[in-house]
Amino acid sequence: MNGSFNFKNLNNHEEPVKEDQATGEVVLRKRKELDEIATQVLAKVIETISGTPDTGDKYFKKQIFDDTNRIINEVLMESKRNLSFGDKQRVAGSVMDEIFGYGPITPLINDPTVTEIMVNSPEDVFVERKGKIVRVEISFRDDTHIMHTIDKIISPLGRRVDESSPMVDARLPDGSRVNVIIPPLSIKGPTITIRKFAVEPYNLEDLITFGTLTADIAKILKACVRGRANIIVAGGTGSGKTTLLNVISNFIPNNERIVTIEDAAELQLQKDHVVSLESRPPNIEGKGHVAIRDLVINSLRMRPDRIIVGEVRGGEALDMLQAMNTGHDGSITTIHANSPRDTLGRLETMVMMSGMDLPSRAIREQVSSAINLIVFCARLTDGTRKIMKITEIVGMEADTITLQDLYIFRHDGFDEGGNILGRHVPTGIVPKLMERLRAYGETIPASVFNTDRRL
Repeated sequence: MNGSFNFKNLNNHEEPVKEDQATGEVVLRKRKELDEIATQVLAKVIETISGTPDTGDKYFKKQIFDDTNRIINEVLMESKRNLSFGDKQRVAGSVMDEIFGYGPITPLINDPTVTEIMVNSPEDVFVERKGKIVRVEISFRDDTHIMHTIDKIISPLGRRVDESSPMVDARLPDGSRVNVIIPPLSIKGPTITIRKFAVEPYNLEDLITFGTLTADIAKILKACVRGRANIIVAGGTGSGKTTLLNVISNFIPNNERIVTIEDAAELQLQKDHVVSLESRPPNIEGKGHVAIRDLVINSLRMRPDRIIVGEVRGGEALDMLQAMNTGHDGSITTIHANSPRDTLGRLETMVMMSGMDLPSRAIREQVSSAINLIVFCARLTDGTRKIMKITEIVGMEADTITLQDLYIFRHDGFDEGGNILGRHVPTGIVPKLMERLRAYGETIPASVFNTDRRL
């Protein structure tokens, strides 16, 4: 089409690659030259757009595509410059990304191998691929350019970011989670962090293939979800908590009503009867704030069979425990923690944040009677995500909540490529939860807890 740019692959153009260290300065000068030309072309292309453009209209995109290529040639003639075919492609791609995408990071957003995008400053852009963080040869012109990209992300969501509100959580149309923080809180300038999610949500078979869990662990989780056990998925940042929650939620029967509650909607439940609620930050006047806690309380009036809180962070922990203890069995949530035992400590701290003056023992009794299972996840040094422990809460002994591990991941070392060797093994303990599961018609084969494979 016009022979100058592949319109079907507007966002898949190749980024400049530094060939070797000796030519680094030449590459940098070339990149700055292309950025300068792209800025001139973009300004002229925007002048050709009248009214409110429909960026979803393929004919409008085709028109802008043709105008971009024409204006590139005009700018080159006026400045008496020559560009190779490949450089013209890069300029055209840059312009199209600014209009229809999110600027320089558009190719990264469209790259299925990238799971995280981190913009630290105009020249410092990093991505995570296969669990490893690497720098990419992509840059913004300046801080203003980054702010323009931020505005394109958050404006359609009714969110704002400025000096009075310098942090914001948002999401892309595909569900990817976006965090933005700007000066004065971010010293080096505006910062963007994007946690991407797979276009096709992972399923149980995918996680088994990745080694996140085993078929036996899947049987335990399926029986516990269908048997209406209350489950906490715990772990550190990027450990795969949300992905695992999405997968195990598929075990919920189709005839049950699910209410999901999140700060920024990112759950991808593949169920029919789902009501999704999202918290709301205060407006510019400081009014209109709706917290997670408000939504948890409201959800109890919505006739839910299951309540799924994307992440418990504060005083809503008390309301979540109250819901679990008053007939809303089968609820699931995630929490940041370093171990199953640490999960309990964090829950206790968050209940105290609710403002209720409860003694520690009363809080622990609430926790021990509400939560049945803790599934602890971690991202290991080789970038893989695994379930490290499945731990049952069995009750109280004096003032201490009693835990017992049902499964753990045993670390056996590393292979020649630095990949972790290990396997999931049962501890040989049959969960006390089995009686509860039978009441709901669910059973777990005894072989899953086979003591012959005990640690």
